[in-house]
Amino acid sequence: MRAIPALALLLASLASHAETPAQIRQTYVAETVARQAGFAPSAKRGETLFRQRFGINDKMPGCTSCHTDNPLNAGQHAVTGKSIRPLAFAANLERFTDPAKVEKWFGRNCKEVIGRPCTPAEKADFVTYLSEVR
Repeated sequence: MRAIPALALLLASLASHAETPAQIRQTYVAETVARQAGFAPSAKRGETLFRQRFGINDKMPGCTSCHTDNPLNAGQHAVTGKSIRPLAFAANLERFTDPAKVEKWFGRNCKEVIGRPCTPAEKADFVTYLSEVR
């Protein structure tokens, strides 16, 4: 039982010091491995999540509704029309560098698009994919 609070403290510590997509991804990997031994993040699964249509929200059925089919391109919010900087780290070097912002947007977007919170494994896969897009 002591391992769970210690793991939570470690994850919080890692997240508070993360400065790169790889460090943020590793935080999610560590959380997933604690639940599922042998987990390795997958860019392919991340791309599948990015392109999937969930149908929970008619205006935003998937990530590409706002972020376009190419994560290297700027997008536009499907409801507000607000401009959105590219999701891919290669096109937006600020993406996935602030753990608090990453969690904020995963929290909001997963709920609105998928209809539930994203799992740490999904987050790790998503960050992996968007870190590798060139």
